Amino acid sequence: MSASPETGTGPGAMQASDGVGPEEDVQQAVPVAPPAEKKARTWTAFIGPVLAFLLFIAIWYLMHYWALEAVFDRPAFLITEPDRVIEESFLDGDNRTTLLQGLYWTTVVAMCGLSISIVLGMTIAIGMAQAQWLERSFWPYLVALQAIPILAITPIIASVFGFGFSARILVCVIISLFPIVSNTLFGLLSADRLQHDMFTLHGASRRTRLMKLQLPGAMPAIFTGFRIAAGLSVIGAVVGELFFRRGEKGIGILLDVFRQRNNYPLMYGALLLSSMLGIAVFTLFGWIGNRVVGKWYVSTREGR
Repeated sequence: MSASPETGTGPGAMQASDGVGPEEDVQQAVPVAPPAEKKARTWTAFIGPVLAFLLFIAIWYLMHYWALEAVFDRPAFLITEPDRVIEESFLDGDNRTTLLQGLYWTTVVAMCGLSISIVLGMTIAIGMAQAQWLERSFWPYLVALQAIPILAITPIIASVFGFGFSARILVCVIISLFPIVSNTLFGLLSADRLQHDMFTLHGASRRTRLMKLQLPGAMPAIFTGFRIAAGLSVIGAVVGELFFRRGEKGIGILLDVFRQRNNYPLMYGALLLSSMLGIAVFTLFGWIGNRVVGKWYVSTREGR
């Protein structure tokens, strides 16, 4: 049985490529951006965030010195200027230590909740991908769980599980579970039908189909879910601390303490740290995703 021209192994393949070997065909098929275009993309990736950051700082100063009093009729100290926030929050040794300790506990809670969400969410998604009756049974309740405002159920969580470490982790799990399940399920069910037919033709088992076809193909969607859930987990940790107000002082508890004391510079410093934590975990999972799937997965953005 002769090989088809598409496989690049039969006689017809040599005629189709005009004597060029399969490896040369692949190299010619991959578009290579000119050096000038690559340099332009690099500069755009650097200049864009810098300009956006400078615009953010300019608006911050504008709100403090003019807009808050002139437009909203509020005292200017409610929005502390950025240089004072940096000076009192991060240049003062005692305040910096307090904020970094709060950042540590919030990070511990967020990462524990995210780890549980990843294990639980992927398990649920794989089960739903393997059995349609499981998807029909659990999907409506997952959507309902995502639709419930987290602040509406924190009193119930506190009544049942108390105000300790486990209750904070549960809030993180609830708020970050759905993106993992939905993205993983979408990726698992997006495998090409022709590839499924090939596995069926070779008599592959469900486990082989899952491990060698569905999971590898779903990795881009899975890591997208991880990145979304990572940011939500930080939000869940801060929200849990704001509500429970007990245990180790994370960023959420510190925010409430500084608000009660009208210490706005440290409150804005705590907000900056929580934002930096969210950006850090989002970037971390993006980097891990690029290491896992970057060698073979090319986004459609690459061509633009």
